[in-house]
Amino acid sequence: MRIFIAGASGAIGRHLVSQLVARGHEVVGTTRSAAKLGALRALGAEPVIVDALDPDSVADVVAKAEPEVVIHQLTALSGPADFRRARRMAAATNRLRTEGTDHLLAAARAVGVRRFVAQSNSLWMERTGGPVADESGRIEPNPPADAEEAVAALRHLERAVTGVSWADGIALRYGGFYGPGTGISAEPGAVMAEWLRKRRFPIIGGGGGVWSLVHIVDAASATVAAVERGRRGIYHVGDDEPAPVRDFLPELARALGARPPRRVPAWLVRPLAGRGPVDMMTRARGISSEKTKRELGWTLRYPTWRVGFAEGLG
Repeated sequence: MRIFIAGASGAIGRHLVSQLVARGHEVVGTTRSAAKLGALRALGAEPVIVDALDPDSVADVVAKAEPEVVIHQLTALSGPADFRRARRMAAATNRLRTEGTDHLLAAARAVGVRRFVAQSNSLWMERTGGPVADESGRIEPNPPADAEEAVAALRHLERAVTGVSWADGIALRYGGFYGPGTGISAEPGAVMAEWLRKRRFPIIGGGGGVWSLVHIVDAASATVAAVERGRRGIYHVGDDEPAPVRDFLPELARALGARPPRRVPAWLVRPLAGRGPVDMMTRARGISSEKTKRELGWTLRYPTWRVGFAEGLG
């Protein structure tokens, strides 16, 4: 198939390009930076520059690409981060998940795309119903005030993508990425890894929030499966061991050669980081990916984060 990847130079985009090209697909991949064109070309993609928030720019590049499938992997979550910059990146990502999604959908419809696959995530599953949710679970309806915009953006993306009548609209709720090219890796400059080494990423409160993680290679292979075999709706993409933060974070620190993370009371963190981060660390729910494995034939190279931390941090 001819496939258009919006956000091809991002963490998952690069792995997607490689895997799709290896399977014989033609790939057109977007980036915001001219400096990344050569890297995309080297991976086997036809690279293009686009401003995803400019509807005319999006319509033009999609029309020229004439894809059968569009993959939406646009975020602004890259580069070094402090709390202030993290807020700016989150705000930019929210726009890409709302305005950017709408622009891509309009462009895809205009050229007759038959499948549209988009990135959602699992960190804001509804906070009731047990430690693990399947695809029938909904996004949290009453998030903390400082997370409302981000959660609303996820809700908009899922509703817009799965609600189209002219194509198979698929939203992938990914677990937290780790591995080469992500913030959790052994590579120099990986943001979360650096925070852990400097003991700036503590366990908040009891650390009872359950997270699902997924190695970036496995996240990409699930996306390829959705491109080739997916049907309209939502699929979860996480490994086989959702775990509380208090369990996996010390193991991650150990794998990175860092000291154990500090433990900090929730009341102390809320005024500094906000209620949203505290909620994710103390109340998040994991996801089950049984539907994805069953319907798409997806298998994981790293079935649990324990294996991935030992073998796949890069």
